[in-house]
Amino acid sequence: MATVMIALDKCTKENGCLQVLAGSNKLGRVDHALLESGQVGVDLKRVEEAKKHLKLVYCEMDPGDALFFHCNTLHRSDKNNSPNRRWTLLCCYNAARNDTFIDHHHPKYTPLKKLSNNEIIKAGNKFLVVKDVDTFLKRLTAPPELSKKVGKLYNT
Repeated sequence: MATVMIALDKCTKENGCLQVLAGSNKLGRVDHALLESGQVGVDLKRVEEAKKHLKLVYCEMDPGDALFFHCNTLHRSDKNNSPNRRWTLLCCYNAARNDTFIDHHHPKYTPLKKLSNNEIIKAGNKFLVVKDVDTFLKRLTAPPELSKKVGKLYNT
């Protein structure tokens, strides 16, 4: 129920950086609908009313900066009319208890099957090439305690 936006390029007002209404997450969930533009978005009348009471923040970011925001935060970005690229990586997290109840383009929650450590080791052994492990362990950067652990696991 949160998003982290990671800037891959510089994000500025000029190239349409993300904008948020500070504190809008406290308004609760605002339902989304199909807008005239064909995009899905929140009710624009509600947004205009929220803008009367909340501060608009331009989230200018340098490459590598990360911005975490709540899923209910009202946000948008302008069209990039500049000659500069504005790429970002969005990682969205949702709790299983907040699974969608309406079919949507977002996938539904799929429970994970937890495996034992032995199963993970067995899967790793399937692709293990012992000479590659030896080469890695002989590197100066390999921690000495790793050699002991690997030796126990793989009898190397």
